[in-house]
Amino acid sequence: MRSKVIITAALVGGGRATKENNPHIPGNPEEIAEAAHKCRQAGAAIVHIHGRDWQGRITADPEVYREIHRRIREKCDIILQDSTGLGALVATEDRIKVIEAGAEMASLNMGTMVRTGWDNSIFLNTPELIESYLERMLELDMKPEMEVFSHSMFREVERLIARGIVKKPYLVNLVLGVTYQNTIAATPKDLLSLIDYLPPGCLFNVSAMGRQQLPLTTLGMLLGGNVRVGLEDNLYYTKGQLASNEMLVARAVRIARELDREGATPAEAREILGIKQLNPQKD
Repeated sequence: MRSKVIITAALVGGGRATKENNPHIPGNPEEIAEAAHKCRQAGAAIVHIHGRDWQGRITADPEVYREIHRRIREKCDIILQDSTGLGALVATEDRIKVIEAGAEMASLNMGTMVRTGWDNSIFLNTPELIESYLERMLELDMKPEMEVFSHSMFREVERLIARGIVKKPYLVNLVLGVTYQNTIAATPKDLLSLIDYLPPGCLFNVSAMGRQQLPLTTLGMLLGGNVRVGLEDNLYYTKGQLASNEMLVARAVRIARELDREGATPAEAREILGIKQLNPQKD
């Protein structure tokens, strides 16, 4: 499995991007499910989900997520990863409700962030809050993806590993270039420095914003990592050309093959990550 790269498709973010920015952005449960299916056909193994209701509003309502899951499962076997990182658009006490929708994975930010230059809000992720999420995820046998936006967040990763509330193989997503959350820049130097901080037993994923998505995910694959692409992080395929989610996935698959790697199937990704296999599987 060392030659395999797990490709995650992040379809739609927490509310900043809309169809006015890019008409390919999915805006309701059916559009999200269809985008997930197209990304599975293009070669993605995981779909990262920010739920939107039928009016296109970002939500933490587990019923909306269950509807999205149901529609995706009718189409394909892609791994479902729900986002708990809904920011200031959803109340802190409501974000944990996403976990109750029953996805195989959930993303979880490893620290509090100040969202400057946009809504100037505090995106609260205290150690106590993070632990409460992880304890519930353990009960549900849900795989956490630990989101790291800066070097200091590795202190939390190391603390959680020492506490034993995350299980091997640990999965860390390195997020670079989110300017409005005071995170580090998306440069090769910054990526290499983050990789140096990975604790033993960690798999890593690379996410980078905007035009840096392509060079840094390519570097991530060269360094043996997994990658996240999609319209949540990058609206363009090339300068002036709007992308679709499946276009970005297909390009990541092609680059992986050129680098003598191969995109993992959902079944292979489940094996790598220690996630229970679906039965029966769908294509």
